[in-house]
Amino acid sequence: MENLIPIPVLCDYYEVELSFFTNLSDMGLLEIKTIETSQYIDSDAVYEIEKMIRMHQELEVNIEGIDVVFNLLQKIDALQNELTTLKNRLRLYES
Repeated sequence: MENLIPIPVLCDYYEVELSFFTNLSDMGLLEIKTIETSQYIDSDAVYEIEKMIRMHQELEVNIEGIDVVFNLLQKIDALQNELTTLKNRLRLYES
């Protein structure tokens, strides 16, 4: 439980409503862990959550838009990894 952060603490810190985290969870963008009656997120997810909050607050992107952006970013990462693998394989054949 040492790596878990209570969601109300995040709501206060980032000045967002609890529903923001619930909506992210409903879209599959965030895993909320419930222990007894309290809800938590893993501290490893904070970096991604901060990006989502910035998109929502500064760029006024809604939850559905955040979902689209993060899905596209995951696809870009996968394509970049595949490209790196293919470049390494090509170097092997060139030498």
